[in-house]
Amino acid sequence: MECAIQRMLEEAPYNVHLFVKDPNTNHYFIQEKLHAVFSSASLIKVPILLGVLTYLERYHQDVHQEIRIAPEEWVDYSVISEQRIERSTIYELLVWMIIISDNTATNVLIDFIGMEFLNHYFRQIGLSQTKLQRKMMDFEKLERGIDNLTSANDMAHLFSRIYQQNLLPKQFSKLTIDILSRQRVHESLKRYLVDDVKMAHKTGGLETVEHDVGIVYNGSNDYLIGVFITEVTNNEYAKQLIGRISKSVYEHLVKRKG
Repeated sequence: MECAIQRMLEEAPYNVHLFVKDPNTNHYFIQEKLHAVFSSASLIKVPILLGVLTYLERYHQDVHQEIRIAPEEWVDYSVISEQRIERSTIYELLVWMIIISDNTATNVLIDFIGMEFLNHYFRQIGLSQTKLQRKMMDFEKLERGIDNLTSANDMAHLFSRIYQQNLLPKQFSKLTIDILSRQRVHESLKRYLVDDVKMAHKTGGLETVEHDVGIVYNGSNDYLIGVFITEVTNNEYAKQLIGRISKSVYEHLVKRKG
């Protein structure tokens, strides 16, 4: 597996950050550029999900409470904007934020608990290279070089703790995995997997990055995988590359042991 993936990395025209990890032993099967920091794109929505649930638990608030969405908060790439929704439960916002990467939902949740709370929470749970510095679709800040950041190492740490269910109360831990498992965007890690694989994951993409990271459930051989591609000039090719790496890992870790 390592040799096949190494060849893919050598042939890749882009910068590839990568990990494949056993979530039970924390052993890395493969790691590449673990500590380099890059633009998170929509991967930042996963620690936001956990941050919101932590906030609710800490302040004894209900995940099904409704909050107001002002029309000026509607942004592109959002079912909330398309439907012109002005009230929603926090639960619905969390689901939309993850399963279709809804940007309005994300921004409303950021405003609900605040960037300061979220960044403090990220540091508190060990995400030393993950920073929320702008809301979704804030291209003015992006043009000034202000972006949301993370690393392969932080994502490996985060998904290990999601898998181990040791960050949140039991019901919220299960809710997190349930929402991530309902992901509707399958153009990368699941792209070339023929089997009906249960995967709790999140994608992220901008013009120059393509990412996908998550948990692959298959009985006794569960594993974590994250592939993060930067300096991208062709997003479709980058998604294909993530798919090819994922297929190679799956065939080695699951098919050959099945």
